[in-house]
Amino acid sequence: MTTNNQTTDPWGGRRDYAGPFMNAFAVVPSDVSPQPMMVRAIYVGVTGNLSVRLRGDTKPVTFNAVPAGTVLNVAAALILATGTTATDLIGLV
Repeated sequence: MTTNNQTTDPWGGRRDYAGPFMNAFAVVPSDVSPQPMMVRAIYVGVTGNLSVRLRGDTKPVTFNAVPAGTVLNVAAALILATGTTATDLIGLV
């Protein structure tokens, strides 16, 4: 397990994320504070946009109009408040 920008990376930098999710937590989007753990995927409860900075990237990307009930498979280092309109987000690890 490694730490990157104060976010715990439970895979130690590996890129093979096979297997079921082992942990989940409510996501509170923030432009400065990372989530308690780097997510492997994000469940979107209410349709909207989702702005994230992916692990290993320096610029954010926004996924537009993500439908409710979607599990978006992304290794996100930061889930941004700016640009995120989707709600009821759950981080899956």
